[in-house]
Amino acid sequence: MKQEHFVERHQDEWLALERWLDVRSNARDARAKRREWHGFADHEFPSRYRRLCQQLALARRRGYSPVLASRLQTIMQRGHSLLYRTPTARWTRAGEFLLADFPRLVRAERACMFAAALLFWVPLLATFAAIVWKPELASALFEPRELAEFESMYDPADPSRALGRDDGTDLAMFGHYIWNNVSIGFRTFATGLLAAIGTVFVLLFNGLVIGGVAGHLQAVGHGDPFWRFVAGHSAPELTAIVIAGGAGLRLGLNLVAPGQRRRIDALVEGGMRGARLCLGVLAMLVFAAFVEAFWSSIGWMPAWIKYTVGAGLWTLTGLWLGLGGRNLAVDAAGDGVAR
Repeated sequence: MKQEHFVERHQDEWLALERWLDVRSNARDARAKRREWHGFADHEFPSRYRRLCQQLALARRRGYSPVLASRLQTIMQRGHSLLYRTPTARWTRAGEFLLADFPRLVRAERACMFAAALLFWVPLLATFAAIVWKPELASALFEPRELAEFESMYDPADPSRALGRDDGTDLAMFGHYIWNNVSIGFRTFATGLLAAIGTVFVLLFNGLVIGGVAGHLQAVGHGDPFWRFVAGHSAPELTAIVIAGGAGLRLGLNLVAPGQRRRIDALVEGGMRGARLCLGVLAMLVFAAFVEAFWSSIGWMPAWIKYTVGAGLWTLTGLWLGLGGRNLAVDAAGDGVAR
């Protein structure tokens, strides 16, 4: 093939690569111009880079002009520097995942997350309202001994004791809360392997139990200490359970309805996405356990402070999941990594 025909055939590809490299070479410019970009998607870069390397090899083998070879060599070197740059430090990468990648993963599975939220919140609110209306319904969910324990933990007549627990230091309870929270989150996700039926059951069960406890304490006049206790850690904890449920539903749907993929391939894909979601869920549950152990149990703190902090955490959680990673450029390798 003559050089003129070779250039004419591939000129547009080279120009597109040069424009992409001009924008992506500076992370700040990439973020600023992300919405204005109309070129090829970032995940296409590796395949386009390989084509460029093949074209450079052809140009050299066919003896095309040094000017052409030099131009392709320059583009190749720029692409190599970007594609194989030094990886980000692990602690920085962890921060990027939590601030950007995790919220994007949650939003990408918005349908499953919405279904999980309905399965959790509808029975919770319905059970709460039913027991407040008819307190005797609580006996259908709990044994009398359990109801007595709930009332003892949130007894407004004993304001000197720690809220929400009978004994144990803050540090010991921190470990207990981590174990309890993480085990609930893991069950919610892992039971999705049972064609999503397990996840549905866990979400419904937790919604019923939490709504039942809240409704009973409100009905017997122990609502104030209970709400002061849960106000702080409820946002990360309950949201994490819903996200784990959404991940479990995605896993189950990939198993039941793999589409055009092999069932095992769909299951592996759902498991990998679910595992990444569970990393974020783990961080949320550990944070919730920290708040629950060292803040929520404080009995002498005025209610308005507890509620203000709780409202702030709900707001921050919503903003984080709704806006996190929206203004960051996507990594050249196309793995959805914020840079």
